[in-house]
Amino acid sequence: MRQHRVYIPDLRQGSLELFGEEAHHLIKVLRVKPGMRLEAFNGQGLYAAAEVKEVDRHQLSLEVFLLKETELESSVKVTLAVALLKGDKLADVVRQATELGVHKIQLFSSQFADVPELSQNKLERLRKITIEAAKQSGRSFIPDVLEPVPLKNLILTKPCLIAHPYATQTLKNILIEKEVMIITGPEGGVSEDELSYLEKQGAEVIKFGPRILRAETAPTALLAALLLPQAL
Repeated sequence: MRQHRVYIPDLRQGSLELFGEEAHHLIKVLRVKPGMRLEAFNGQGLYAAAEVKEVDRHQLSLEVFLLKETELESSVKVTLAVALLKGDKLADVVRQATELGVHKIQLFSSQFADVPELSQNKLERLRKITIEAAKQSGRSFIPDVLEPVPLKNLILTKPCLIAHPYATQTLKNILIEKEVMIITGPEGGVSEDELSYLEKQGAEVIKFGPRILRAETAPTALLAALLLPQAL
């Protein structure tokens, strides 16, 4: 049976007490008992086996054993810059990006963005989604979800790729070594002015296959192309 996983930001070896949402989930939902084994992780790449020692109504005691560094992270650090999307589309992108192994997620607003801004509550919800997705996928690293900025305030790292259905070059033409940034726009795409600006800042425009992908599909497809081949 698969072990339950628990996120503990200040994870350390030895005895520790767990309170709050993580403790509530383990006690009330998963109904852990003394003697059960868990896998604990800190969201920064460390994980460890842990044993439940005592369970109270609102807290539990754990014994944490030897901490280890994860070996599941990709050798390529991918930053995803994704436009604000409406409804649950953005949540789906964040969840799937985390599962696939994204290193960082930068949200941005643009001329044709589906929504003009993101509330603090929705931002915090997206950050919680990364925790749940990391638990589910076995990651011990949780990607940052950064507050939205206007497209022209994006800080580009190189290589930086922007997906565009009418570009001529493809991923296979791009040399990617240790890190890469990818930019995907909203349903209406990025404007010609925005595209020109990004190119002047060093972004390379790429085509991703023969079809036009939806705004919530393109980020997942690009990440899969960049990250999954390393597992084959």
